[in-house]
Amino acid sequence: MIVTKKIKAVLFDLDGTLLNTIDDIADSANYTLEKFGYPTHPVGAYRYFVGQGADYLLSAIVPDSARDPENMNSLKKVYVERYNAHSLDKTRPYDGIVEAVKELRETGLKLAVISNKPDEATKSTVLSTFPEGLFDFLAGAKPGVPLKPDPAIVRIVLDEFGISPEQAFFVGDTSVDLATAKNARCPSIGVTWGFRPEEAAGADFVADAPSELPGLVAGRE
Repeated sequence: MIVTKKIKAVLFDLDGTLLNTIDDIADSANYTLEKFGYPTHPVGAYRYFVGQGADYLLSAIVPDSARDPENMNSLKKVYVERYNAHSLDKTRPYDGIVEAVKELRETGLKLAVISNKPDEATKSTVLSTFPEGLFDFLAGAKPGVPLKPDPAIVRIVLDEFGISPEQAFFVGDTSVDLATAKNARCPSIGVTWGFRPEEAAGADFVADAPSELPGLVAGRE
């Protein structure tokens, strides 16, 4: 994609892009599985279960026979409660990402976080791990708003910022994020430090370290 208009905003995925959340997600998911008597999964396997919301995650980790709606609702309640209580036990920003986001902010760019994580957990984890006021908009999964890769939430953010899709980079670590950018008509940056680095190659631009983000954005302004 050729970026022809001045970049005015950067929209970030959360899990696997800004924060390494995989251990806390896996711990809460395995806790839920154990509580219901289902087999658990190694932490590394969760890199391929995340990215499309809690419903998808739980559907992916339980046996086929466990996927009736009533049971899935019970599983989700336990998982969400456990995760909300333990979402910051092991979660940390990736090395260098706080500094990179601060540098972007200092250039006057608008910044947002767009996640398929439940809205409450999205906001609590960001506000607990990044300096106050660093992001202009935080958006997690909400009832009535389609999850990524649907572009609906991106369009809400762009409208809030008063900019066109071509003026906002979308930064993420998985094919879900890159599809979101494509569907919203935003240029994309794929990052290789996240959960599924092999998927970053499908982006318009690729960053191998957080320190590369400010240069990539500045080079396209």
